[in-house]
Amino acid sequence: MAENNHQAGEKAYASPYGRVDEEVASVAQKDEKRKKRVKCFTYVAVFIVIQSVIFMIFGLTIMKIRTPKFHVRSATFGVFEVSTLDTNPSFNINMIADLSVRNRNFGQYKYQNSTVEFFFRGYKVGEARVVRSRANARSTRRFLATVDLSSAGVPMEVLANEFRTHALIPLTSRSTLRGKVEIMKVMKKNKSSNMNCTMEIMISSRQLGNISCR
Repeated sequence: MAENNHQAGEKAYASPYGRVDEEVASVAQKDEKRKKRVKCFTYVAVFIVIQSVIFMIFGLTIMKIRTPKFHVRSATFGVFEVSTLDTNPSFNINMIADLSVRNRNFGQYKYQNSTVEFFFRGYKVGEARVVRSRANARSTRRFLATVDLSSAGVPMEVLANEFRTHALIPLTSRSTLRGKVEIMKVMKKNKSSNMNCTMEIMISSRQLGNISCR
């Protein structure tokens, strides 16, 4: 009987520490869950930030639409008739111009039919036709356009003064190329490219040089 009382006393004495252990384990478990929630929220926040940066870069690079560049690159000549005489200055030249459309966008650029006008000291001396086509994404499309340059509409004194001082024919080319940039078939935007180039035909060598476009 005394032994039973002694065992009961031990049990009664040990039970408070058991409850303390359970409470400690419960607190530790809750703290572990809290740490896991914090870690999960941290991962979600980092993921959102990374996605935001990716979308920002995507918007600033791929989705940003730039104006294509339309330039004169070079030229060759067929008929080349030039008179530098003061009494009868004139020129009649067949020029095959090498033109380019540079598309820096991440989508193709489709452009419509257009014309390129050539001027000598402000007087129109020729016109070349541009046929509708397209420039692929991040590429430059080059093509040839033929123009007959004639001084028929230029005053004789203007030509004579030019030929007295220079053995060349200064030209200016102007054009507006209208088209549309299409990115991933979901974004389309109209874009017009303006050509404004200056150049010189060297009469003696029959070459086109000093080409500058902006």
